[in-house]
Amino acid sequence: MEILAFGVQSDEKPLIEKAFAGKHEVRCLDVFLNRDTAPIAAGYEIISTSVNADLGGAVLQTLAAGGTQLIAQRSTGFNNIDLDVAERLALRVARVSYYSPYSVAEFAWTLAMAVNRRVIRAAGRTRDFDFRLDGLLGRDMHGRTVGVIGTGKIGEAFTRIAHGFGMKLLGWDVAENPACVGLGMRYVDKEQLLAEADLVSLHVPLLPATHHLIDKDALALMKDDAILVNSSRGGLIDTSALVVELRAGRFLGVGLDVYEAEAGLFFLDKSLEGVDDTLARLVTFPNVIVTSHQAYYTEDAVGQIIDATVKNVDDYLAGRRSDNVLVPARPEA
Repeated sequence: MEILAFGVQSDEKPLIEKAFAGKHEVRCLDVFLNRDTAPIAAGYEIISTSVNADLGGAVLQTLAAGGTQLIAQRSTGFNNIDLDVAERLALRVARVSYYSPYSVAEFAWTLAMAVNRRVIRAAGRTRDFDFRLDGLLGRDMHGRTVGVIGTGKIGEAFTRIAHGFGMKLLGWDVAENPACVGLGMRYVDKEQLLAEADLVSLHVPLLPATHHLIDKDALALMKDDAILVNSSRGGLIDTSALVVELRAGRFLGVGLDVYEAEAGLFFLDKSLEGVDDTLARLVTFPNVIVTSHQAYYTEDAVGQIIDATVKNVDDYLAGRRSDNVLVPARPEA
């Protein structure tokens, strides 16, 4: 059987081909799945998609009409998939429920320290042989307070690093993580966390209840010299409200690996095209770093994602169901 994989990065392609070798043929495309590209999947029973795929109702209908029966998404998040439509169309949908939490947690800290220590500005200066220190003043993390919003596997990994820095730990989640409590974390309400934290890092999924979790009111609660990091999902932050606060001179730094309107932008070369006004304004602030949803992008994490995707395909063909299945599309063996 030949499997069609959409949105495959050049680094991923040899890993995907190696993982499927001896089992199935795989056709890797660098284009992302959307309304325009969905017809390419006609005749493919199994397709694999990336995190930025458009799996709304119209695309799902095109896939179902073309004979697709399994969608194996290579990500944990699935806010881009209309699961109700998928179930109605008898499409089976699977995701990757787990991969290295260290990849994202370590990158979140990379963003935090890069804005804290003005690394981008410093590197830009030294390329011009400008070795002044003016404007590069950072601060110690030791002894300061970190607020971790979402203390699941990634949030816990982020917390362990914060503990290593010697920080005071505040957490907010629907349930306490005993491992974080064991590190000395105090769970408080969101408002207290935002008001007291010197660094706030987001590690919750994007759900209706968490959309714009950090809105203008939440931003107003934060310290003027706080650092805000988001390596989870762009829709957690009201970006327009964030721009307003940045224009007012607030925040020591902001590190964003995700953006709420990133679909159709991230993972693509837009250097010769225009982007939306909010993102264009955001990247002009000297205390802001925006990266292109790369926190997960390590050899370890990508390898685990691909291995889980292969297993999802094998489970489908064997009629098995695992925890990765979001929508079952056929009777289980």
